[in-house]
Amino acid sequence: MRPYPTSGVSRGPVPARTGDVRSRIVDRFRYLSFLTDYGLEDGFVAACHGVSARIAPHADIIDVTHLIPPGDIRRGAAVLAQTVPYLPPAVHVAVVDPGVGTARRGIAVAAGDSVFIGPDNGLLSWAVTAAGGAARAFSLTNRDLWLTRVTPTFHGRDIFMPVAAHLAADAELAAAGQEIDVAGLATLPSPERMVRNFTAAGEVLTVDRFGNVQLSVTAADATEIGLKSGGTVLVRLGHRQLTLPYRDTFGAVGAGELVVYADSAGLVSVAVNGGSAAQRLGLPPGAQISITAIYQTIHP
Repeated sequence: MRPYPTSGVSRGPVPARTGDVRSRIVDRFRYLSFLTDYGLEDGFVAACHGVSARIAPHADIIDVTHLIPPGDIRRGAAVLAQTVPYLPPAVHVAVVDPGVGTARRGIAVAAGDSVFIGPDNGLLSWAVTAAGGAARAFSLTNRDLWLTRVTPTFHGRDIFMPVAAHLAADAELAAAGQEIDVAGLATLPSPERMVRNFTAAGEVLTVDRFGNVQLSVTAADATEIGLKSGGTVLVRLGHRQLTLPYRDTFGAVGAGELVVYADSAGLVSVAVNGGSAAQRLGLPPGAQISITAIYQTIHP
């Protein structure tokens, strides 16, 4: 079984400075990033933005998404891991937290040139790996960095965002609270992925809003089994088998047709040109799938 595929974009080493992952020259983080399942119908996101603006008005917020399906930690983890390598050094705040208010702890994790803040429920784990792995971690126990009034069901506003803003402004990482062993951080199980006998097997990692089905199989895995653009791939979905084209773009096939391709994250995906592959094929996240290159069509 191969490990979780992470982006090839390098984030660099953690600067050697006690309790601080920031540059020796730049004293503050210029950016925060923000990912949640809060949606856009209510004022939850705006309230968190407001908290940050009051504490760290210099820090711009990059909204990754607030449309993670409610409580879907795995989807949040995948989106964060695939987005963070393209963001600048930042304090990354992620909140998909069905256990809010329970004994689960809030954490700040230094990885690469950034800090990750959120619940210790595995949400941050894939992004931390993509950033180079956890260097240090702290439990968010310093109430001086929280809002004065903390409600049990809105830690994004009352704990995570104010701590992030303080770290972006002038606080050392160690000020977040008690240091904890990085080996004890909650992690999500790695998606299944295996290459053997000219077949790459894996699972559905995510389904995006277009219905494109992203697999845990990488484009490099596809190359390893002999699959090239212009070729044909045998896709096995449980007891079903489909013979599909492997192409570079959706438009390489006709409207309404299925296509297999390497997506922008470097993972193999299945799509319908102008439609939803997830709906067409009934493929939810976690579904088992395998691909085999069955022959190649060489274009001049």
